[in-house]
Amino acid sequence: MNNNKMIIFSAPSGAGKTTIVREIIKEEKFQLEFSVSACSRSKRENEEHGKDYYFLSIEEFKQKIDNNEFVEWEEVYKNQYYGTFITEIERIWKKGKNVVFDVDVVGGLNIKKQYEKEALAIFIQPPSISELKKRLIARNTETDATLNKRLSKATTELEYSTKFDKVIVNDNLDVAVETIRNILNNYLVKMI
Repeated sequence: MNNNKMIIFSAPSGAGKTTIVREIIKEEKFQLEFSVSACSRSKRENEEHGKDYYFLSIEEFKQKIDNNEFVEWEEVYKNQYYGTFITEIERIWKKGKNVVFDVDVVGGLNIKKQYEKEALAIFIQPPSISELKKRLIARNTETDATLNKRLSKATTELEYSTKFDKVIVNDNLDVAVETIRNILNNYLVKMI
């Protein structure tokens, strides 16, 4: 296994990247470990601090920015910060594992820019904006205002898809996961 690799998954909110990451990470041959991001948003039901995210207050997040503790960070929505700790990458690489990121589009591109030779960036694309809207509504976590905000942001994020190494349209979860398995098999396993 070739150490010190990164797999970056980015997508508009609701495209299915987190579901795909959860499936892919089960594949032992890829030696993947999830990089837990930090955020300043409220914890959702069933989320755990240190497992899903490191939940920080806005003040704590800004202090860590000032301390240069992030490899990348972004204010994704007003007063909702997301970022990746440098120590997360180091922790996973020390274990001899490959880092998996589930990050927003700008964050994914920022990581790719800094770790170009070590990173494979995959963009998960929804089949359409109307399908994305259905998925977000089905999540039952959005108000009308946040739904519209996410859909507007998604339209912008879709324009960045060409900057990624691979673009996978998630119109069928099983097909998308299998396609990504094949990509990772070529990128990680055949490089031994």
